Amino acid sequence: MSLKLYNSLTKNKEIFKPIIRGKVKIYSCGPTVYNYIHIGNHRTFLMSDFLKRALKFNKFKIKHIMNITDIGHLSSDADTGEDKMVKAAMKEKKSVWDIARFYNNAFKNDLKDLNIETPDKFTLATEHMRAQINMIKKLEKRDYTYSADSNIYFDTSKYSNKKLGGLNTKSKARVKKDPNKKNQNDFILWFTKSKFQDQEMKWNSPWGYGYPGWHIECSAMANKFLGDHIDIHTGGEDLKHIHHNNEIAQSEAALDRKPWVNYWLHGAFLINKNKGKMARSSGDFITLSKLKDDGFEPLDFRYLSLGTHYRKQMIFSVAAMTSAKNARKKLFATYLELRSKTRGSLKASKNGGKYYTQFETAINDDLNIPTALAITWKVINDKKIPDNEKIYLLLRFDEIFGFNLKNLKPDKIPFSIKQLAEKRLKARLKKDFRTADKIRKLIKAKGFELDDTIKSYILRKK
Repeated sequence: MSLKLYNSLTKNKEIFKPIIRGKVKIYSCGPTVYNYIHIGNHRTFLMSDFLKRALKFNKFKIKHIMNITDIGHLSSDADTGEDKMVKAAMKEKKSVWDIARFYNNAFKNDLKDLNIETPDKFTLATEHMRAQINMIKKLEKRDYTYSADSNIYFDTSKYSNKKLGGLNTKSKARVKKDPNKKNQNDFILWFTKSKFQDQEMKWNSPWGYGYPGWHIECSAMANKFLGDHIDIHTGGEDLKHIHHNNEIAQSEAALDRKPWVNYWLHGAFLINKNKGKMARSSGDFITLSKLKDDGFEPLDFRYLSLGTHYRKQMIFSVAAMTSAKNARKKLFATYLELRSKTRGSLKASKNGGKYYTQFETAINDDLNIPTALAITWKVINDKKIPDNEKIYLLLRFDEIFGFNLKNLKPDKIPFSIKQLAEKRLKARLKKDFRTADKIRKLIKAKGFELDDTIKSYILRKK
């Protein structure tokens, strides 16, 4: 069964064919580390994680690179506006180096909390300046650049930066007029002169003392670590029409490679039900730490992300998070209950094989994880499937979901709470629901939750 992915480059769902048989090279746009990463950003990183897990599910070996932008990202994404790093440093009264280091570490801690598999390498823009300068020199040698007001620009009249589609009206509004540009869509490769003359991060270059434009870092570092032909590039849909189009133009022009990337995958926005699209630039966003403070686990957000296809906008609300939390806890408790009473080998029979095939079909259909999740609950609720078979299927499905079920350990429940639960079970089986409800409330008051099964119960900490 072949894996199919929606390719933003061709605007079609295509059978995935790697450049080298059995191996996949992936480049992901990482964060600009001037602030905490919000959950909308993490939705995109979860998309990349699900993609990697699906590729491994299909027996591919992966080399994955993710950049960390720690310099020169302007607030408009298009060479204008305020420098995000400088602005954050001034606000927090720290150096830009300290800002980058702190938020880079915070980002990596978030990935760990979300069970997101880390890439083979994180590449910091500031650590690969030579690669960026060398790529600009290649572009200069091939006559794709020009100098204006001491800065170096990419000339889009010589190579189009619209491979992923032109700018929409909203995006065009973000691109302010630059009198030094020959063409409206041209972009800066190297700043020697800018309004940020107090920028701490500067390097010597053939064009003077300065720093790179935002777009060149991804092309240069992807080329350095993955070569001049890449299988898959991932990122949020907000990067498609400016950053990723510019990446394609400068990479294909410098490397004389077309296409530079075979498959482009873009994750849709997370929408706050009450406030619209989440953005760090507005200052009004929700972090993973905020969710923790509100009583949620990071894996509750991971579960929530399973329920919406990555190309569809995901609606966030407290009610949705609460529902995801309850479902995730029920999934964990069900697995632990099955595990506690099951002996013997784990395998799939004919009935289980049917569900496995359905699951595999869903995953290979452009990562249709919502359908895969629905199939999982069908397995759990199917009385014809033996418990050991359910465990086998849940563990296989978890290779995609990423909850690490195999290492899950049950909560330590005090003997006194277990006694209450047993007493309540007897009352419930006798249909003495008044007594059963009183005991449930008592158990809850002591900090534990109890879910009924057909002939038993699942007990866990609140």
